[in-house]
Amino acid sequence: MELNDLLEKVEDEKSFLIFVKALLNERLEDIELERKNLSNPFNSSHKGWENLSIENFLEASIAWAEDSNFGKSQNIKENLWYKFAVFLYCGKIYE
Repeated sequence: MELNDLLEKVEDEKSFLIFVKALLNERLEDIELERKNLSNPFNSSHKGWENLSIENFLEASIAWAEDSNFGKSQNIKENLWYKFAVFLYCGKIYE
């Protein structure tokens, strides 16, 4: 199942952990792909990761939370498990 699909299914502790494990697995796959064939440094990585260090990942997550008022401006679901999953997902994609 795709990461986006798992994100949309987050509603409780169990589905949150399933999502986080998938996020981790995708990052590990991405690291392996980057070892084999470096992507263009001006583009995202093979799996679409914009933020490759923990510092950049957390900065992007925080920036998304601040810019979107933790998703309120994007009308995301009010479920806290879902909000935190989006927070982590945005660490991957937010610039």
